[in-house]
Amino acid sequence: MRKNRWVFTLIVFSLLLLAACGESNDSSHKENADHDKSNDTPLKVVIDPGHGGVDVGATGVSGQHEKDFTLNVSKKVEKLLEQEPNIQVFMTRVDDQFISQESRHRPNYANEIEADLFISIHGNTFSDPNVSGTETFYYHKHSQHFAEIMQKHVVDATGFRDRGALKKDLFVVKDTKMPAALIEIGYLTNPQDESDMWDEDFQNRVADAIVEGIKEYQDRAL
Repeated sequence: MRKNRWVFTLIVFSLLLLAACGESNDSSHKENADHDKSNDTPLKVVIDPGHGGVDVGATGVSGQHEKDFTLNVSKKVEKLLEQEPNIQVFMTRVDDQFISQESRHRPNYANEIEADLFISIHGNTFSDPNVSGTETFYYHKHSQHFAEIMQKHVVDATGFRDRGALKKDLFVVKDTKMPAALIEIGYLTNPQDESDMWDEDFQNRVADAIVEGIKEYQDRAL
């Protein structure tokens, strides 16, 4: 009788152990499935070519306008990102379109589509033509790391003076809810910077750098 009780207890214990293992495996499979699902979700990236239309932005030494430079580089970035299966790219403008600052269209658009990243591309200007360099601006703390990564990659591509990633109250990075960076590629009012900035190979290098920065941030965020 005592032996039968021992056998019965052993059987019950074994069944309970098997059930617990099954639940653990189910939970593990669910976690892995959730992780795979997360990895399969494309990263939504908004590229914002600064200025446009009657808003020409900075006028360079050669008389060319910032709005055209930003659109050129942005289209190159767009083309590269379209080749990335895990990234979905959106543009705030695709031609010489005027976008009113008062409308706050640029950050609102990114917020409405629930973008994961926002990058505004610009060319800088200053009264002193000797001022040169690349700098990146952010506003929110959650954007700082992203801005620093972008600054690192773009500086490597431009070869210009590294002016750093800095916090600044700019509406396109302040009103966006996702990590956002505004990149000042170089100074159009500096003769050497501007000469490089209109070069096709230079623009291709910058576009490549921006894409590599996005991918590095994406990899670190996983």
